[in-house]
Amino acid sequence: MSALVVGLKGAAATVRGLDRPWLVLAILFAVLAASEPKQALESARFTADAFLGIAPFLAVSVALAAGLKAAGADNLIRATMGRSILGVIVLSAAAGTFSPFCSCGVVPLIAALLAAGMPVPAVMAFWLSSPIMDPEMFVLMWAALGLKFTVAKTVAAFGLGIGGGLATLALRRAGLFADPLRVGAGSGCGSCGGGTPASADVHWAFWREPERRAMFGAEAWAVGWFLVKWLLLAFAIESLMVAWLPGDMIAAHLGGGVGGAIPLAVVFGVPAYLNGYAAIPLVGELMAMGMAPGAALAFLVAGGVTSLPAAMAVFALVRPSLFLWYLALALVGSLIIGYAYQGWVVL
Repeated sequence: MSALVVGLKGAAATVRGLDRPWLVLAILFAVLAASEPKQALESARFTADAFLGIAPFLAVSVALAAGLKAAGADNLIRATMGRSILGVIVLSAAAGTFSPFCSCGVVPLIAALLAAGMPVPAVMAFWLSSPIMDPEMFVLMWAALGLKFTVAKTVAAFGLGIGGGLATLALRRAGLFADPLRVGAGSGCGSCGGGTPASADVHWAFWREPERRAMFGAEAWAVGWFLVKWLLLAFAIESLMVAWLPGDMIAAHLGGGVGGAIPLAVVFGVPAYLNGYAAIPLVGELMAMGMAPGAALAFLVAGGVTSLPAAMAVFALVRPSLFLWYLALALVGSLIIGYAYQGWVVL
C-alpha cells in the first residue's frame, strides 16, 4: 500500500513538473486516440504540416529577437523611443503593415521589443498591423480579389495599428500597462534572461564576443522552446476547429446581405483561423455568393489579428490585462473597419 502511495505521489510530482502546454497536448491526443483515432491521425498530420510551414519564419524571427538581445539593441531602442512617441507609433504601424512576418513569427520580436524598453503603444501598433498584410499576401490578394479590396486591407492594417497604438497610449498615460510582460517572461518568453552585456554600446557584430554569443544562444533557445510548445498546442487545437468548423459552414452563414453580417463575420473570424493565404479563396467564394465587402474585410482582419496560435503565444507572454486589451482592439477595430469599408463601397 505504501509503495502505491509513493508511486502516486511520484506520478503527481512528475505531472506538476511538466509544462502545461506539453501536458495539455499529451492529454488531447490521448483522448483523441481513444475516442477518435482517425481524427487523432489527422490532427497529428495537420499539426506537423502547420508547424513545418511556419518553421522558416519562426527561425528568422527567433534569430532576430536573440540578435537584438545579444547586440544590446535595448540601449538604441530606449534612446530612439525617448523622442516623439506619436512618430514612433506611426512608424511601427507602417513597419508592421509591410513586414514579411506572420502573426506567429512576430511574437518573439514583440517579446524582445517589450523587454528592451520599447513603449507598449508602439509595440501594440506593430502587433496589430503585422498579421494583416505582408508583401506576398498583397500580390496574392491582388490577383484573387482585386486591387481595390487589397488596398483597402492594407489601409486597414495601417489604420488599425495607428488607432490601437494611440488608444494604448491614452491608457498608458493613465497608468496602465506599466509592466506588460508576465513574471519570469523576460525577453525570451520564459527564459532566465539576464541583462544585456555591461557595455552600454550597441554591438551588431555580437558573434565576435564570447559573452554576447553565449547570450544569443541562451536567448534563442529560450524563445524557440517557448514558441514551439505553445504553437504545437495551438495547431493541434486548430486542427479540431478546421475539422468541426469547416469553411462551408462559415460560407452558409456569411454568404449574403449586409444586415448583421459584419458582426457575424468578426465572430466567425476569431475562432476560424482562416487568415492569411488560406482565407483568400474562401473570401473570394463568399463574395461571389453575395457576402458584403465590409463583412469580408472584417472577417479577414479579425481572423488575422486573433489567429489562434499567435493569440495563445501572446497570452502566455503578456499579462492578462494587456492580452484582453489586445483582443478588444482587434475586435472593435475589425467592426469599425468593416462598416467603414462597406459605407465607402456603397457611396
